Amino acid sequence: MSLARILITVGVLLIVAGIVVAVAGRLGIGRLPGDFVVRRGNATFYFPLMTSLLLSVVLSLLLWFFRR
Repeated sequence: MSLARILITVGVLLIVAGIVVAVAGRLGIGRLPGDFVVRRGNATFYFPLMTSLLLSVVLSLLLWFFRR
């Protein structure tokens, strides 16, 4: 595969990922019950446990569906 094709593919994937993140933010994904936020002074720790579980289940189902 040529370098140009790899760079174009990576660029398209980044654009798609940006669109998904923008749409997911508007839908409330990333602020689900079960996503932990700890604020202490000037520091913030965010752990998206429920969002990770939800994405894992959805991707697993999609991959299972397309393998059949």
